[in-house]
Amino acid sequence: MTNQLNRAVVSIASNIAEGASRESEKEFSHFLEIATGSAFEVETQLTIAKNLGYLKEEEIEPILAKLGKIERQLNQLIIMLNNKKVEVGPSKSQGQSQGQSIKL
Repeated sequence: MTNQLNRAVVSIASNIAEGASRESEKEFSHFLEIATGSAFEVETQLTIAKNLGYLKEEEIEPILAKLGKIERQLNQLIIMLNNKKVEVGPSKSQGQSQGQSIKL
């Protein structure tokens, strides 16, 4: 369970980073959806760990609160990208990778 939880946590950040490097909003949005799925997987793994007695409610509540915030932020960014309000990815006109940085 620990290994799966670690992989899911790393997957959140990794998919955000990989998506940010893509040239289209559609591709970025796809990777953000994967990151969101990983966030829900972390939430599920923590809940299972609590139900099995590995963690106490008071130990996971602050983590779940932060995770919920991350899930909402990812969802908001996906909505923005799908409405084409944010431009990300390499800048073709400058010939360099200078995507916008989005703080989550």
